[in-house]
Amino acid sequence: MRSVLRLLPLGGLGEVGMNCMALEQRGEVMLVDCGVTFDDRGLGVDVLHPDFSALDTFGARLTGVVITHGHEDHIGALPYLLRRHDIPIWAPPYAIGLIQQRLGEHEVLKHARIYETRPREPFSVGSFRVEPIRVTHSIADATALAIQTDEGVVVHSGDFKIDESPTDGEHFDEARLRELGDAGVTLLMSDSTNVDAEGPTGSETDVGDVLEELVAGARSAVVVAMFASNVHRLRLLGDIAKKHGRKLVLLGRGVGTHARVARTTGYLPWPDGLVVPDTMAREIPRSKVLAIATGSQGEARAALARLARGEHPMFEVGPGDRVILSARTIPGNEPEVHAILGMLLRRGCDVRSRLTDRGIHVSGHAHRPEQRRMIELVRPKHFVPVHGTIHHLTRHGELARETNVPTKPNVAVVENGRVVEVTRETIAFGGTEKTGRVAVYAGRELPPEILRERAFLAEEGVASCLVVVDDAGSVRDVRISTRGVIDEEEYAEELADARANVRRAILELDASSSETTMAEHARLAIRRTFHKSRGFKPMTVVHVYRSSGERA
Repeated sequence: MRSVLRLLPLGGLGEVGMNCMALEQRGEVMLVDCGVTFDDRGLGVDVLHPDFSALDTFGARLTGVVITHGHEDHIGALPYLLRRHDIPIWAPPYAIGLIQQRLGEHEVLKHARIYETRPREPFSVGSFRVEPIRVTHSIADATALAIQTDEGVVVHSGDFKIDESPTDGEHFDEARLRELGDAGVTLLMSDSTNVDAEGPTGSETDVGDVLEELVAGARSAVVVAMFASNVHRLRLLGDIAKKHGRKLVLLGRGVGTHARVARTTGYLPWPDGLVVPDTMAREIPRSKVLAIATGSQGEARAALARLARGEHPMFEVGPGDRVILSARTIPGNEPEVHAILGMLLRRGCDVRSRLTDRGIHVSGHAHRPEQRRMIELVRPKHFVPVHGTIHHLTRHGELARETNVPTKPNVAVVENGRVVEVTRETIAFGGTEKTGRVAVYAGRELPPEILRERAFLAEEGVASCLVVVDDAGSVRDVRISTRGVIDEEEYAEELADARANVRRAILELDASSSETTMAEHARLAIRRTFHKSRGFKPMTVVHVYRSSGERA
C-alpha cells in the first residue's frame, strides 16, 4: 500500500513569522525553512522559535532543512534546531552568509553542514528531490522550491512578489514555473501575507526614483530608516550616494551585518571609500552624509530611536536634516513608530514616510493579483495557503477556489500542528500534533512557567514577606515589602493590615506546624488582604525563619 505525503506546519500558519514546514514520506522528514518571530508582550524575550519536539512524535527521521531565503523568520531558528538534530542545511549563497553569521554567534557553526543551492539545479534530501526556482522578494537570492515527492511535484513559493524590473537583474522565473504547471503539479503552498492588497506591489526601481528625488532635494544630512535585509534598497542607496556626492554611514548592527554579508557574497558592489565608519560621521560635512539606520519598526534600542532621543553615540540629527522612513509599519507597531517620528519632528527634522511620499516603499510580498498569477502558472491539483494569520490563509484559500487552472484546486486551510495528507488525487486533514513556541533570552530557552510568572508580575506586582517565629511557634516579627503593588509610604496602613493578618493566620496554626505550612498560610493572608483593598492578588513570596534569640 502506497503511503501518503504528510505535511506538518510547525510555524507560520495561523501567524506571521516563525515559518517552518515539515514534509514526510517513507519515514523521512524534510523541513522547509526554520525561522523565528518576536514577542511583543514585554516579558524580556529575545525571540520565539518553533517547538521542535513535535518532530519527535511525528514518527519519522529528520533528514535535512532547505532554506528559501535569508530573512530571520526563515533562518533564525536554525541554531536551536541544530542543538537538537545534527542535520544538513541547504540554502542560497546570500542566505548562507547570514546563516553562518547566526550560527557563529551561537557557537554551533563548526558543527554545521551547509550546502549551497542554485536556481534550476536539483539536489536530494533523503527521498525528496528539490529544485530551487528564482523568485523576487525584498531580500537578495530568494527562491521557491519544486519538490519531487512520491505523490508528484510540490511547489513551495517561499516569500515572493513579481517584480518586473529587479535592481539586481535576478528575474522571477515565470518560465520554469509554467513548465512545472504544464508537466503537472500535485500541490502548491503559497505565500498569503498580502492577500488583502489589490493592485501591483510596485518595483524597487520605482522606490529608487523616489528616494533619489528626496536625497537630491535635501540640503543637510539624510537618514534613511529601512529593513536592513533589503539589499536591493541598499544597492539603490549606494548608487544615489555616488551620484549626489554623499558618503554612506551605516547606523545599527543589523544594517552593518547585511552590508558586510552582501558585499562578501557579491550582491552589493559598493566601491571602496563610499562607506564611512560611523565613528567618523561627525567629521563629514552634513550635506555629504547619507546615513542608513535600523529601527524602522520603532524598536527602542535601534539606531532610529536613539537618534530621535538624541542618544546615538556617533551621530545626531536636528533642524534641516531629512529623515526618511522607507518601510511599511507592521500592524501593531504604529504607536512606537509614531512616537519616534514625533520626537524627530520636535528636533526640527523634515520627516518623510509613506504618508507624505507614497512611493517611498514597496512590499516584498505578492499582492492578490500576483498570488492569482502564481496559481495560474503552477495550476496545482491541491492548494495549501501558508505564511499568515487564519484570516490571510482563509482569504488566500478563497482566491484559489475562484481560480480555474483549468479546474479549481482542492484547498486545505490549516494552522500550526494540523497534519495534511496528500496524494495525487486527494488532500485530507490528518491528526493533530502538539506544536507551540519556545521563548529564548540571551541564547537560553525559557520554560513556560517562567513566562507565566513574568506576565503575572507585570499585571499584579509582587509582595515579599519575612516571618520570624520562635521555637514555640509564636510570631516575633513580620516584614513585608512590595514592588508594583502600592506606594508603601502613602498606604502604610495596608501594609500594617497585611502584617496583622499574617500574625493571625499563623496564630491559628498548631505550634508544631512546619515552616512550609506557616509560609503558605502567611502567603494566602497577604493575597486576601490586597484582594480586599485593591481587587487583585499580587504574586507573594514568604520565607519563615525560626529564631530562639531576642526579638528583632
